[in-house]
Amino acid sequence: MTTTAAAAHAAITDPTPTMASVFSAASTPARQADPGAQVLSVAQLRSLGVHPSTVTKRCRPGGPWRRLATGVVLLERGEPTRHQLLQAAVAYLGHSVITGVDALRAHGIGLPPPPAVRTLVSTHRRLTPPAFVALERTSRLPVPIIIEGLPFAPPARATIDAARHETEPDRIRRVLALAVRDGLCTLDELGEELGEGNQRGSAAVRVELRKLSRTDTCDLRSAAHQLARRCPLPPPRWDTTVFTRDRRHLGQVDAWWDDVGLAWSVAPTTSPHGGTRDEPSHLALAAAGVVLVRTDPSVLRHHGDLVVAELVGAFRQAARRPRPHVLADARVVAA
Repeated sequence: MTTTAAAAHAAITDPTPTMASVFSAASTPARQADPGAQVLSVAQLRSLGVHPSTVTKRCRPGGPWRRLATGVVLLERGEPTRHQLLQAAVAYLGHSVITGVDALRAHGIGLPPPPAVRTLVSTHRRLTPPAFVALERTSRLPVPIIIEGLPFAPPARATIDAARHETEPDRIRRVLALAVRDGLCTLDELGEELGEGNQRGSAAVRVELRKLSRTDTCDLRSAAHQLARRCPLPPPRWDTTVFTRDRRHLGQVDAWWDDVGLAWSVAPTTSPHGGTRDEPSHLALAAAGVVLVRTDPSVLRHHGDLVVAELVGAFRQAARRPRPHVLADARVVAA
């Protein structure tokens, strides 16, 4: 018999009568009880055969159980773990999504737990949450990612929700940077989420996201320069704008091998704060005869050998073709 089943059985066989339980008005709809759970709603306990009056008695001072919220019971007397608090929040709220720092922790980021469990519910819900729950009503309730049986917000939503409730710029920047550096989401995804979501507290996040974007772009450019020096190719021109002979703009690329008409784009093509970078149009460049290599930032950082091989192959491909009739203006020429 599992721990939960044993506790429920003990409650069923307890003969002591009690007055009616306040838990009988629990707001959480009945759901199938997890046999291994230590946090259950009264509706779930009732489905296991436990009478509400028995729950009331066992939750009294000195009893073996503990009430965490109206209609939600911890089947032991000790302090609840963080995971049990998350379970209690969902058991109390019903249809809800855990977001913010707790969601980022579930996605694998090592942040300390916040004072309250930040949880999203639909705008029409009218609830008074327990003290350990920070409730946020939203018209954009995300489709949750289920981790260990609990509903968590997707990484970009969780990151922005966490950052919006930080008050110190360094802490905002750290939350944003950790999500990006751990590969949970991109700067573009964070910018999109910030633009579409609740604007309360977004101004400071927007500033830090803009700073992070500049830092990230600088890091990418530095990594690209280092990798280009490893390539058995002539040094390229950097930050180059490509035109047709009649000066019609085709696009801006990060590196350009003029002799063969090879272009390389490595930096993000859109900024996370709503602006746009001069994005190279691969269709326009290809139509003009330019060979364009586009490298994802994560591939550049973690799979440099693959990028080198791709650049060498693209250079050979471009060299076998007639050089396209294009012009290129570069601000910086590699040494």
